[in-house]
Amino acid sequence: MILPIVAYGDPVLKKLAKDIPQDSADLKTIIANMFETMERAQGVGLAAPQVGLGIRLFVIDSTPMVADEDEAPIRKAFINPVLLDEFGEEWGMEEGCLSIPGVRADIYRPEKVGIKYYDEHWKEITEELDGFAARIFQHEYDHLEGILFTDYLRGLQKRLLKGKLMDITKGRVDVDYRMRFIK
Repeated sequence: MILPIVAYGDPVLKKLAKDIPQDSADLKTIIANMFETMERAQGVGLAAPQVGLGIRLFVIDSTPMVADEDEAPIRKAFINPVLLDEFGEEWGMEEGCLSIPGVRADIYRPEKVGIKYYDEHWKEITEELDGFAARIFQHEYDHLEGILFTDYLRGLQKRLLKGKLMDITKGRVDVDYRMRFIK
């Protein structure tokens, strides 16, 4: 089932998400719905707060970003992820967000991450990601911490986006996926 994506300005996007207990009902359904929603919106990652759920869960499918690269794509769910370490050279890349349509900015992030999380079978996994997978992980992990990519912007760059962000908050945005706006 395709879920509406929460628009910029909704308080759920700025809250710290809560851990998911292992006995949570419907978790597999939520994950399947999030993948379907992400794919419909042509995203590469989607965090639970973006569909109005304040839980520590996100899904990633890096396939569209690595199609022409040497990097192997990843497609998986991350339950209760922990960012253990960020390392390597910082590199800039233009990022966007399904909750902030039409807004993009260069964001600098370390090229590698050490992480721990549970997969959808509640198997604990510790691994390193690099390249696009690391970037997508960091972006989605930020959502669980109540951080949006626009929070990294400063000064003039942030002031120039103020009007666009206000329009998104008020529902004045043209997208071809379902969104939920604040009333």
